[in-house]
Amino acid sequence: MTSTPGHETASSRPERGGAPASRRADAVSRQGSSAPRSLGTGAPVLAFDVGGTDIKSALIDADGTALGLRRTPTPMAKGDRTGVVIDRLGALAAELRATHPEVTPQAVGLVVPGIVDADAGRGVFASNLGWRDSPIRDLAAAGLGLPVAFDHDVRAASLAEHRLGGARSFANSVVLVVGTGIAGALLVDGVPYTAGGYAGEIGHSPIADGPRCACGARGCLEAVASAGAIARRYRDATGVTPDGAKDVIARAAAGDRVAAEIWNSALDALTMSLAQLTAVVAPEAVVIGGGLSRAGGALFDELRARLSERLSFHRIPQLVPAELSGNAGILGAALRARDLA
Repeated sequence: MTSTPGHETASSRPERGGAPASRRADAVSRQGSSAPRSLGTGAPVLAFDVGGTDIKSALIDADGTALGLRRTPTPMAKGDRTGVVIDRLGALAAELRATHPEVTPQAVGLVVPGIVDADAGRGVFASNLGWRDSPIRDLAAAGLGLPVAFDHDVRAASLAEHRLGGARSFANSVVLVVGTGIAGALLVDGVPYTAGGYAGEIGHSPIADGPRCACGARGCLEAVASAGAIARRYRDATGVTPDGAKDVIARAAAGDRVAAEIWNSALDALTMSLAQLTAVVAPEAVVIGGGLSRAGGALFDELRARLSERLSFHRIPQLVPAELSGNAGILGAALRARDLA
């Protein structure tokens, strides 16, 4: 479900992606994040969305309002960063509870990137955070003194989209986040399908004998059709650095032949991946988020038309935009915590 396994994805942060060093490090705390959609009434909980660059944190009150929502840099350390991350979560939790003493959290929701075995509570692998088979859930529970609901960031984001966002009308859906990398999640009867943390690696499904992916494989969807790949491929072909994938799409619409070829190949690759998912999983809908989803009709209309042309008797899924944007991960963490509480 990650983009490059163990690297950040586009789930809970815009343009959050798979290739190494895909995002700049932040030197200072960033406050004032836009308010997420209310979760409604329920148990008050702490929620954390951890990435290789930053941690998004909030205290969710009984009315479902996110209090003290902020992003702070993920602490650095050589090798395994589990210990310093757990320490930072403890400090953030203490700050939130001190600032809002009227709210007593009953559980914690914690989501992280990489390969995640949520049932076992372990971070199987995350190269940018240095852990391998780390018992993160138990360590966090001990450090925070509360029960912890632990999950993968994109899988949690897909749960939030199902309950609160674009996937809420569909029990069986795919949530696809196309940003710097490509991440995905499968919802079957409203429940994320995990397979021990390995399910949903849509960005690393092979679609052709294409370019080498950052994961080491060849022909991954992410290496051809992610926003990061589209911009990179245009730069490599022309020597001109575009202002992201949106610039390449605009150049294609303006008649730039190279841009048109790159955008067309990206659409073909996405169509192939969606066709495979349709034939095998038969989702009612594919909910698309991430930076590329902001291309609007240039993406959605083209994918609908190409998918209809490629398939025959299949139930063609509805293609709908994600609604929760950069807050999906932390909302998913909060929902998981409320379920636990």
